[in-house]
Amino acid sequence: MSTITAAMTKPGNRQSWLDSIENLGNKIPDITMLFFIATLVCISLSMVLSSIQFDYTHPLTGQPIEVLNLMAANELLALLASMVKNFASFPPLGVVVVATLGIGIAEGSGYITTALKKLLSVVPMSAVTPSVIFIGILAHVASDSAYVILMPVSAYIFYKTGKHPLAGIAAGFAGLAGGFAASYTPSTIDPILAGFTETGARVLDPAYTVNVLCNYFYSFASTFAVIGSCWYITDKIVEPRLQKSIPVDVKQIEETSDLPSADEAKAFRIANYTLLGLMVLCIALMVPENSLLRGPGGSLTSPLAPAMQIIVPLLLLFFAVPGLVYGFISKKFVTAKDVTKSMENITGSLVSFIVFAFFCAQFLYVFGKSNIGTLIALSGAEGLKALNMPGELTILGVILLTACLNLIITSATSKWAILAPVMVPMLMAVGLSPELTQAAFRVSDSAINVSTPMFAFYPLIISYMQRYSSQSGIGTLVSMMVPYSIGLLITLTAMLFIFWGLDIPLGFNSGYTYGL
Repeated sequence: MSTITAAMTKPGNRQSWLDSIENLGNKIPDITMLFFIATLVCISLSMVLSSIQFDYTHPLTGQPIEVLNLMAANELLALLASMVKNFASFPPLGVVVVATLGIGIAEGSGYITTALKKLLSVVPMSAVTPSVIFIGILAHVASDSAYVILMPVSAYIFYKTGKHPLAGIAAGFAGLAGGFAASYTPSTIDPILAGFTETGARVLDPAYTVNVLCNYFYSFASTFAVIGSCWYITDKIVEPRLQKSIPVDVKQIEETSDLPSADEAKAFRIANYTLLGLMVLCIALMVPENSLLRGPGGSLTSPLAPAMQIIVPLLLLFFAVPGLVYGFISKKFVTAKDVTKSMENITGSLVSFIVFAFFCAQFLYVFGKSNIGTLIALSGAEGLKALNMPGELTILGVILLTACLNLIITSATSKWAILAPVMVPMLMAVGLSPELTQAAFRVSDSAINVSTPMFAFYPLIISYMQRYSSQSGIGTLVSMMVPYSIGLLITLTAMLFIFWGLDIPLGFNSGYTYGL
């Protein structure tokens, strides 16, 4: 970290606006503490607002909106009695833990590391840039471990092919973090966001359900636009600038693209056959019209269909089974204790999320029960109706608001936990669907991630940059990534409006409008 700090404070580095963003972010309380404070504020506010009569009626029940006083003794007792239940039923909690166990096995066995190195080792020299971006998008399912593997290997591939190594880091970073809204496969973030979206929708419509893959079609189609956009930005804007302004001054580069050993190659091959077999079996089980995986009416995509309800357990299996096969054949796993150890190691990274989940769950409880959420949603909707803006302009506003917020709060989970209970019902009240609101959120969260110094992996990425250019610092990385943010914001927004204009479904069981 000392080298990074030195680079940041090096004379001549003009970073006043970056320093302002960083200082502002550092003054904001920890996100967990923010939810604790928000819970106390909500309880106190409910006492004040409970004595006021409002002219709003619930659009479904027709009943007048009344704020419930949560400072009353019986309501405080009810909150204490329900704390454990609130925490246990917190939508993303089980999803994150279950999926992470599978990722832990695949990561601990070395299967993910080998998969990324194999992919990068077969990158055609004539298409280095789009290949690295493509692999970055694929690596999104590997969660945080992808940063440790993808960044140095991408830089090395660019360096060996005569391209600027920092451009390799930029391309990989743009595909991995910047392509958050674009993915070929479902990932753990899909059920997490869907859980918050459903909770927000139920502020207004208690029976509303959100399909885990409600944005999948949009996400899949956007991958092609993201690759094209980031390819152009890398080769036409970022790399030419780096070649002129950032010299490569490191004499010796550590070989990071070593190939797997014979045992690892054999294990990887068998693990892949196992994964393919699992996928074929899964598809075969879905085909029969009387399949147990189908819901009422034979639907595979209905929220009531078991096929949709087992998405997260399937993610667990698709990571864990090939991970186990690879681990035992390569001898990375020798006993069952090694397997459980790999799961324990990765769940250690969830401690901060579990603490966050407890306080966020209590906030969602008091926000919903007090009716403050409904009141804000309906009053905000009245304001939007008074402005009489087209739905497209409203969605653009959501994208820009999230983009600004993302400069200081980079965690998608934290931001959507804050925004969903307000944004989703507010836009439902003016006829826009929760699935569309979620897609708009993902656009800007994806685009701005790569350009904010508050992003958690900035120090790690800068350390990889300094292997090739000792003068690299925060200013270097931000200036390198800003073109990607602009390009991704334009590209993903355009894709969303193209889908909307052509009335192409965003995903399974998703539309663009909501009828009260």
